[in-house]
Amino acid sequence: MDIKFREVEYRYGAGTPFERLAITDVSFHIPSGEYVAIIGHTGSGKSTVLQHLNVLLKPLKGEVEVGNRTIVAGRKEKNLKEIRRRVGIVFQFPEHQLFEETVEKDICFGPMNFGVPEEEAKQRAREAIRLVGLPETVLERSPFDLSGGQMRRAAIAGVLAMKPDVLVLDEPTAGLDPRGRTEIMELFASLKKENGLTCVLVTHSMEDAARYANRIIVMHKGRVFKTGTPRDIFSDRASLTAIGLDVPETVRFQHRFEEKVGYPLQHLCLTPEELAREMNRLRGERL
Repeated sequence: MDIKFREVEYRYGAGTPFERLAITDVSFHIPSGEYVAIIGHTGSGKSTVLQHLNVLLKPLKGEVEVGNRTIVAGRKEKNLKEIRRRVGIVFQFPEHQLFEETVEKDICFGPMNFGVPEEEAKQRAREAIRLVGLPETVLERSPFDLSGGQMRRAAIAGVLAMKPDVLVLDEPTAGLDPRGRTEIMELFASLKKENGLTCVLVTHSMEDAARYANRIIVMHKGRVFKTGTPRDIFSDRASLTAIGLDVPETVRFQHRFEEKVGYPLQHLCLTPEELAREMNRLRGERL
């Protein structure tokens, strides 16, 4: 499902003494099936963009196109439920939104709220819990008896049970240790590949943006600062540092290595695995 922003502007508290411009003149296109990362400092407008994706916020200027629906500033919109079903958002600490007495009831809540019959919702719960790597026996337990990692996976299952076409990930690894972060990000990568989802990752992690996204949107002071492939974005370290961002640790290590040996590697390496292969190639050439 394609997503397009056309000159979108949004102000919090519009028309009040507390009015604050959040984003302005934001335009971009996310083709169906793409994995896009949105990066930028706190206050850059990332979260405001995110909330326009399933119409939690509506533009005050411009328009947002989600699939076959176009949300135009100033126009009263009806029947937004379908957009919200098709665009699933995994917020920071999604486990904080668990509330039902069993995991099954929690996962079923969303689909049933959108009119899915109870038996079908339960079937979706069984499918979703398997997708996130938990056993079906978890469905009978209270979500509050699970470990922190299991709670997060159960909450993600609730989003997947809606069968979204677009998965929006708002700092999905917040609060996790390195192993937990890797497991969750690999889970999303697998879900995207197997189900052909469009993924939008809002993150402070340059490492996650470099490893998983095939395109990056850089936000700065409420505007789109730059867009491009991860290699394009992280090749220009100077422009990132100028707005207070940096490149992934792997890229920083590569720069230090190149300074030490006195010449550059053949291409920019975005992950430790890439860098290891490139350094092994270089070593083979010099032996």
